Amino acid sequence: MTSLIHDFNDHFGNIDWKDADNVRRQIALIPAMVSKDKTYQNAMRNADKQEARTESDRVLQAVIMSIMADNMELFKQFNDNPAFKKRLSDMVFTMTCNTEGKPFENGSPM
Repeated sequence: MTSLIHDFNDHFGNIDWKDADNVRRQIALIPAMVSKDKTYQNAMRNADKQEARTESDRVLQAVIMSIMADNMELFKQFNDNPAFKKRLSDMVFTMTCNTEGKPFENGSPM
């Protein structure tokens, strides 16, 4: 799964981040933050993949809002760059979605 993060970083490496290390650190933390949401966990266990994706995207939006104060750059890219938002959403869903609804930690669901 770390290859997903590397692919994501390669794809958006041309963004002129003012604090690139902070952005990379926060992006790496996002999957675990999203996967801890109880509604998303329930959707992974009990709903179809589309419903789980809808919940993943909902939680990702909330996570981005919660870290906005720490990283306005990341928030701005998420809101203003549709390609960035889609790739981040795809990466988070791919890394976190599992039929057991387990939280993501250290590279895989717990």
